[in-house]
Amino acid sequence: MAYFDAASAVPLHPVARQALLASLDEGWADSVRLYKEGRRARMLLDAAREAAAEAVGCRPAELAFTSSGTHAVHAGVAGALAGRRRTGRHLIASSVEHSSVLHAADAHRAGGGTVTHVAVDRAGAVDASAYVAELRPDTALACLQSANHEVGTAQPVAEVAAGCRAAGVPLLVDAAQSLGWGRVEGDWSLLAASAHKWGGPSGVGLLVVRKGVRFAPQGPLDERESGRAAGFENIPAIVAAAASLRAVRAEAAREAVRLRELTERIRARVPELVADVEVVGDPERRLPGVVTFSCLYVDGETLLHELDRAGFSVSSGSSCTSSTLTPSHVLRAMGVLSEGNVRVSLPPGTAAADVERFLEVLPGAVAGVREKLGAPVAQAVVRDDALVVDAVGRRCPIPVIELAKVIGDVPVGGTVRVLADDEAARLDIPAWCEMRGQEYVGEEPADHGTAYVVRRVV
Repeated sequence: MAYFDAASAVPLHPVARQALLASLDEGWADSVRLYKEGRRARMLLDAAREAAAEAVGCRPAELAFTSSGTHAVHAGVAGALAGRRRTGRHLIASSVEHSSVLHAADAHRAGGGTVTHVAVDRAGAVDASAYVAELRPDTALACLQSANHEVGTAQPVAEVAAGCRAAGVPLLVDAAQSLGWGRVEGDWSLLAASAHKWGGPSGVGLLVVRKGVRFAPQGPLDERESGRAAGFENIPAIVAAAASLRAVRAEAAREAVRLRELTERIRARVPELVADVEVVGDPERRLPGVVTFSCLYVDGETLLHELDRAGFSVSSGSSCTSSTLTPSHVLRAMGVLSEGNVRVSLPPGTAAADVERFLEVLPGAVAGVREKLGAPVAQAVVRDDALVVDAVGRRCPIPVIELAKVIGDVPVGGTVRVLADDEAARLDIPAWCEMRGQEYVGEEPADHGTAYVVRRVV
């Protein structure tokens, strides 16, 4: 098996395993106690904090260990908003933030606050000047990820941080995807990260609050972690997280070059090997090991199962693999194709031979899925001199498949109305038009579902 889902979780680093086992016998006691066992546990905790702070680029007193990266985000957002409630209740975040940030924003809105989601381009990046332009006198907090978890695009954190600093607004950076590769540049105010993203154990997160940032921890508090993360610390896991962060950083520069070469090969070869593919995400400003592409006329869930059977563990932002049956909010915000989406995220140590084997297997897997979906499932009829494809009740990617089948029967300048009630069609039909050089006219109301109007140009 080849594990290609490092953006979700990285296998435990050997250094993390060694540190975890070694500290199990020394770090079990209560670190706030004054007896020998407590002092020993405290020494381990303090050493881990210093190591993690050095890797982040902050003071040890500014860093707290949490039970997860999600907890770090939620605590950071809530504490920063509460600390600046006299300034206002306006929160800014990009439209492609991790769900932990979006959920925190939803909770803030439900409590009476206001939220602005800053748009991104088709590569998934915010424009720094456009982001800063959304700052208002009542803005209490801004949030921006260092790099996107689905497509790998790196965000202009330093530029946004400078604008936020000039406006007196703290910036919280979700650095979960990038911290293992290096420090986050810029004059940011808060930072959150998660150990399992760099090869540490799960259940350990980092929350950094710079000195001088107004911060009021929310929820029941105790004396641990500066009052920012209540509860008994998992010291062996924390020690392992800090040790693995230091270890991966020592290897990061060399490994980044190697993985970038492998993902460049995937980005270049997939469109050559598979027809009707859109590679998404910024080709330059991106994480070293992440490459994402979407395949027309492919059911994402079926494709992932086919690749799994072939020995490859990959992920997807396609609605076909989602229990909500709606496309990824990241792909929707980017305005790119969502059907047949595949995210390949290579962990450190990935062998070049595994990548070559993936490129050998992928064309056959895609072709097999397309063949299974090739039979007609919708009927096209002419209504009011326009061709109508009725795909109501059919899931992605069937509406687009049926559109592709009939577009050749439409005279140049003529239109097709695709009736569909699958939410993914709202994203995938315009994306198909852009890929195929056809004109997407827009939506029209329909008795059932929505009518998506396409004009044939070529």
